[in-house]
Amino acid sequence: MKNIGQKIISFALIGSLTAGSFAFAAREEAKQEKKQKPIKNVIMMVMDGTSAGATTLARWYKGEPLALDEMASGAVRTYSAESAITDSAPAATAMATGFKSNDKYIGVLPSVVNSPGLQPIPKEQALKPAANVLEGAELVGKSTGIIATAAIQHATPAGFSAHVPHRNMFPDIAEQQVHQNIEVVLGGGKDALLPGNKTNNRKDNENMLEVIKKKGYDIVETREELLRSKSNKIWGVFADDALAQDMNRPYIRPNEPTLAEMTKKAIDTLSKDKDGFFLFVEGSQVDWAAHANDPVGIISEVLAFDKAVKEALSFAKKRNDTLVIAVTDHGNSGITIGNRNTDQSYPETPVSAYIDPLKKAKMTLDGAMSQLKADKSNLEEVARLYGLDSLTAEEKKRLSESTNLRKTFSELLAARANLGFTTGGHTGEDVFLYTYGPNRPIGTFENTDLARIMAKAMGFDLKDLNKRLFVNAKKEFEAIGATVTIDQTDAQNPALIVKKGNTTAKLPVNKNIMTVGNKTYELEGLVVYSADQFWVPKHAIKLFQQIR
Repeated sequence: MKNIGQKIISFALIGSLTAGSFAFAAREEAKQEKKQKPIKNVIMMVMDGTSAGATTLARWYKGEPLALDEMASGAVRTYSAESAITDSAPAATAMATGFKSNDKYIGVLPSVVNSPGLQPIPKEQALKPAANVLEGAELVGKSTGIIATAAIQHATPAGFSAHVPHRNMFPDIAEQQVHQNIEVVLGGGKDALLPGNKTNNRKDNENMLEVIKKKGYDIVETREELLRSKSNKIWGVFADDALAQDMNRPYIRPNEPTLAEMTKKAIDTLSKDKDGFFLFVEGSQVDWAAHANDPVGIISEVLAFDKAVKEALSFAKKRNDTLVIAVTDHGNSGITIGNRNTDQSYPETPVSAYIDPLKKAKMTLDGAMSQLKADKSNLEEVARLYGLDSLTAEEKKRLSESTNLRKTFSELLAARANLGFTTGGHTGEDVFLYTYGPNRPIGTFENTDLARIMAKAMGFDLKDLNKRLFVNAKKEFEAIGATVTIDQTDAQNPALIVKKGNTTAKLPVNKNIMTVGNKTYELEGLVVYSADQFWVPKHAIKLFQQIR
């Protein structure tokens, strides 16, 4: 698909050539492809929940082209296995594993397939873990990294690093990420690493920060610590949950790094590996701003993401061995530049009519609302922070009577800026694809194609990877004469028990280890419990046989 797309573009540029000239051009392009160096590094960047209207608005606000603009190369279809409109979990799963999946599923195969054109999944394969490109990169010797401005256990980064049946299983996702041997992990999500009583705290009393420390990571918790670190293994925990939105950071959390700073640090660290690297970067909070119909928040997070893209491009442009892919996982909010106010006036309505009202905001909706006092005595001051200055009598009335100030604030600003929103949820349109580097994909793709493109670029096949990383433990161990039981003494941490003769092995869930007696062996992949089955790397069966 990639090569066909490239040839169509090339031929379109030379329009009126003769048949002989076309043949010559094709031969020359084939030669160029042969000369191309292998792709050493892949940087996958996702701006969550970003419709085309959001990037257009951000460009007008910035007043100059985005870094993304020079990378525009096609479109991506985003639907899931069961729906025209996807959730972030199956969308990330599709882009990371090459399989479309179901709502809330992270890194596992679907149980329901009804979208047109998709092949059904055998019943016994439902919820089976699906290997992802990060795991493949590790197995071919590359360093890896994941970055997010949400909790690092959130749906999209989880889709590239974990396998669970529900995106809200933060402690399980956290534990799997810790045992994936990822070299650089940067974002929020400290709660899911620690025992405690908060929603996302661990109920198994395991302290993952201690495990991370024992694994040799430099644990950093501030911007300064991150920038100072010279370690080849860095784990950044900059917030209990999500980081601050970019526009709000200077006012409320100045010690947090920007997405661009995290991206640059990760590239600088991972690029020390002579075998190359795979880096996943998510600008997480465009999606959240879009859910809130907050145009200021959307702009804040699109521009923050674009600065991170600029860092990736700066690195890639200095070499010819790095593929950069930037895309969104789905649309959100149906944002439009123009609304009912402009039904008749749009031909004469200048850019300033849309942008100037937004330029007055000092903070996003989240940031402004965080400053509201419990008694609402500073309501008008907070409105000004959000760009709503010189309130009219009608606007004051709406605010004073509002039972949902967040909604009222965003509606008032959208009206002033002539912006429209069709929903507070996701949308199902195709999204833009942005790429840079050797063999960059050009054309219209399924989101699942991106996983295969990245895998091929890094030199492995996802089908082979799945056969290697996830086999049915009961079936495979019993095939070599062993018995298999599940130890559920600790309900939070079930383990697979394998016995043959005098040898007993224990494989705890969500980890990459197998213990036999007092010896612990590291496996080349995770032990996952899903659909009432244990799934283990084939390496575990071979290792068990060797130990005996």
